[in-house]
Amino acid sequence: MKSTICIVGTGPGRLENMTLEAHQILQQCNVIVGYQVYVELLKPYFSGKEFVSTPMTREVERCRLCFDYALKGSKTALVCSGDAGVYGLASLMFELKLAEPAFADVELCVIAGVTAANSGASLLGAPLNHDYCVISLSDRLTPWETIEKRLVCAIQGDFAIALYNPSSHVRNGYLKKACAVMLGAGASPGRACGYVKNIGRENTAVSVCTLGELAEKQADMFTTVFIGNSQSFICGDRLITKRGYSI
Repeated sequence: MKSTICIVGTGPGRLENMTLEAHQILQQCNVIVGYQVYVELLKPYFSGKEFVSTPMTREVERCRLCFDYALKGSKTALVCSGDAGVYGLASLMFELKLAEPAFADVELCVIAGVTAANSGASLLGAPLNHDYCVISLSDRLTPWETIEKRLVCAIQGDFAIALYNPSSHVRNGYLKKACAVMLGAGASPGRACGYVKNIGRENTAVSVCTLGELAEKQADMFTTVFIGNSQSFICGDRLITKRGYSI
């Protein structure tokens, strides 16, 4: 009988923001592996499980641990914040399965979760109600030159944009750089924007602003930033992107 690893998107962090399928899968597993921050969020909801964590930048090690536990017979889950296939570890797990002969017989099952673009958008109103794209500002795995091209193309295509990983201690100022790129690509300084901090966790905060103002805002790795398209507008504390209906 083949071993199986469930790669589970846990949403923002609270139990009520997790899909029913994800909850059921984690209840059935006896080993839950993940990044330290995400594991700590889950511990109160899944007592009696063995929790295994590794810090940031140790993702390959984390994934290998999952295969090791599964091959020893443990019902194993790898948890990722949001959706495991959106800046998560689902793709790395498949890469390792293909690269390591010892992992070939392990089945991988991906369980969908609510990604930050969607959970954050719901708090802002409807910022992604038309065509949109998601772009990470982290250049740890993607060169900044590539990120810059993606920002330019998104503005030129008039997409609404969700920005992940807008800033960190190491990448302080990247959100400001991204704003300069988008303004240089033709976006108006008055373009409607918003951002949400700590989505689905303690101290959730929602704010709206213009693109010109956004460059001076403080953001971190737990902030998701939303850039409207040319038709987006701010209504009170909400960011709305029109779908195009005639009213």
